[in-house]
Amino acid sequence: MFQQILDPIAGSLVISALCAALPLVLLFVLLGVFKVKAPKAALASLALSLVLAIVGWQMPVNQALSATAAGIFYGLFPILWILVNALWIYRLTVATPWFEVLGRTIRSISNDLRILSILIAFCFGALLESLAGFGAPVAISAAMLMAAGMKPLKSAVVSLLANTAPVAFGAMAAPIIALNGVTGLPLHDLSSMAGRQTPFIALIVPLLLVFIVDGRRGVKQTWPVALVAGVAFGAAQFVTSNFFAVELTDVVAAVVTVAAVLLMLKVWQPKETVGMGGAVETAPETAQEAARATAAVGSVAGSRRSGPAVGPPAGSGHPATAAASGTTVPADNSRPEPRQIWMAIAPYLIIIAVFSVAQIPFVKTWLGQVGSVTFAWPGLDITDSAGKPVAATKFKLDHLKATGTLLMFSGLLTMVLYKVTASQGLRIYRDTLVQLRWTIVTVTAVLGLSFVMNLSGQTTTLGFALASAGGFFAILSPLIGWIGVALTGSDTSSNSLFGQMQATAAAQTGLSPVLMAASNSSAGVMGKMLSLQNLAVASAAVGLDGAEGTLFRKLLGWSIGLLALITVLIFLQSTPVLGWMVP
Repeated sequence: MFQQILDPIAGSLVISALCAALPLVLLFVLLGVFKVKAPKAALASLALSLVLAIVGWQMPVNQALSATAAGIFYGLFPILWILVNALWIYRLTVATPWFEVLGRTIRSISNDLRILSILIAFCFGALLESLAGFGAPVAISAAMLMAAGMKPLKSAVVSLLANTAPVAFGAMAAPIIALNGVTGLPLHDLSSMAGRQTPFIALIVPLLLVFIVDGRRGVKQTWPVALVAGVAFGAAQFVTSNFFAVELTDVVAAVVTVAAVLLMLKVWQPKETVGMGGAVETAPETAQEAARATAAVGSVAGSRRSGPAVGPPAGSGHPATAAASGTTVPADNSRPEPRQIWMAIAPYLIIIAVFSVAQIPFVKTWLGQVGSVTFAWPGLDITDSAGKPVAATKFKLDHLKATGTLLMFSGLLTMVLYKVTASQGLRIYRDTLVQLRWTIVTVTAVLGLSFVMNLSGQTTTLGFALASAGGFFAILSPLIGWIGVALTGSDTSSNSLFGQMQATAAAQTGLSPVLMAASNSSAGVMGKMLSLQNLAVASAAVGLDGAEGTLFRKLLGWSIGLLALITVLIFLQSTPVLGWMVP
């Protein structure tokens, strides 16, 4: 048996915490400063963490290696299992003419990339986050933005930044439910508290998206619709999390926001339109003129059709190909026929339908009984510093109910609908694995790092050192959550890792355990855009292998800025100024 030690280095908690932080510092410095490729940076940080675990924290070598293996397996399943199947579905659509039809459908709603960044990355991404999470929203929304004509790198940045506000309630509120499980605090209180924090971020994110797409001009010209999106999402999130079912928070918020934005576009349009390659066009004076212009284009296109036009096959000049090559081609913005639209969006409707069916109570119960198994990971026998067994030594393997498995079922149904042969489907799956080969190395190495730090006690040491700050803990608490999500790539994992520590430290310092535990989740999501797993997902989804470091540098400032904003909010909620907001 191995018992974790809180202060193994020189008997000092502070010195031990500084040593525990070294693998994280090395990871961020290699990525952000020295521009080292993500796989190498992750492997170097894993190696350092192993050395510290064995030499510093006195973890037996066999248990340190077993912890690494557990992390690698978790990286493969469920994380990469989700990514591989999500990307496979996307590649299935690209292999058919329906991908171009999807692009035309998206552009027929609006040809303005600023508006589309809100509709796709913020609204549709939130819906995918509510159903799947774990990287699928980033992969799919980035692909859809490319289909609309946005350049690959910008598509990745926009999708990663948009994947913030919905995350605390993502995957059917898995992070909040996990928080309830590890802390024992009332689920409704945790849900209500998070629902009084994340809406403030939702207000800002759409404005940031249009700024990234088109700078100050984008904010100046599209702030009304961005504000409508932020207010609608935040209000729906607050109401659902506080007064209805926590599991449906993001579903309701996403649907309400889509409806609000579409209604807004019927009565208002920006003065200019920013299309493919940054091309700017002057929009009609009124929304009615815009509607008439769209109808005219559609009627002309319809009169020229002699059959069911489905657009050219992928790779023959469609917007995604043009964006990837850096060239600009004329885009067909005419609205496809209704049947074509349904076929183009069918894969995403299938995903929503499959995940919705999986949430039906009796189906969910059945999947939980036959589609999941929990077992003790071989070679791990660990207790914490108080002598209690560490929960992370137990491994829960969801095979049928896993998000990746449900995505695979969705892909098989997509193959049937699109009449993709089994040999084609297998070849595309193989090509997907080849494309993700370095992503696989990156993700497994980072999860190995996470498990070694957690099971050796390095994470606990770091957390307790931060928690010893007394009343100042209200400011450090969000940082802990941010570090947890940046490291693990999952708000659920961060809550499982730090949730109990947050609640205990809050009680010791006279703060609200509900506030601090919920803050771990709400503030943690700002780190999701920097997690190496999600950077790898975004890079792979837009075909920019090795771009993780570039994305990291582009998003670091936004992540820290949003963290600072929510930290101010959380601090005020810990004082009489906004203390009335705490359940």
